Amino acid sequence: MSITSGEVTLERSRSGWDIVWGILLILAGVAILAHAVIATAISVFFLGWLAVIGGIVGLVAGLFRIGKGGFWPAIISGALLLVLGIAILRNPGTSAEILTLLAGTLFLMGGVIRLIAAFQIDQNRGIMVFSGIVSLVLGGLVVFNLFEASFVLLGVLIGVQALVDGITLLILGR
Repeated sequence: MSITSGEVTLERSRSGWDIVWGILLILAGVAILAHAVIATAISVFFLGWLAVIGGIVGLVAGLFRIGKGGFWPAIISGALLLVLGIAILRNPGTSAEILTLLAGTLFLMGGVIRLIAAFQIDQNRGIMVFSGIVSLVLGGLVVFNLFEASFVLLGVLIGVQALVDGITLLILGR
């Protein structure tokens, strides 16, 4: 970013490393999409361990707050996060189903909100309606096929995100 005479000008910068990382992200996205079930399992275990480590850090941070304000909130939130992480690690299948249900619900609610917004504004109404319908259909597919989608959806979402990030990095740079 450069500032010239009071104006802000954004400059794209793409180096060789951006191209290398973009290609690696695209390859990773394709590999993740090819093995979506494994990616889902890894993401659930990663989330579980992240919660366990975060809970332990929260408990230790709470101990440093003994006699000061914020002791109880730190201890309670650290303990709850630790319990959540242990629950995720002990029941990865159920955790994947819950996360998938949450994702499907977010798709549904996003679709409803887009449809409502489409009829509140005049500009780009068609795009908003289309986007809302697509989100509703995706949410419906996920929620009404929960058990089939549970072990694939998270991996597909991670794979698509890696692909999009790789393509963006490859084309635009940082």
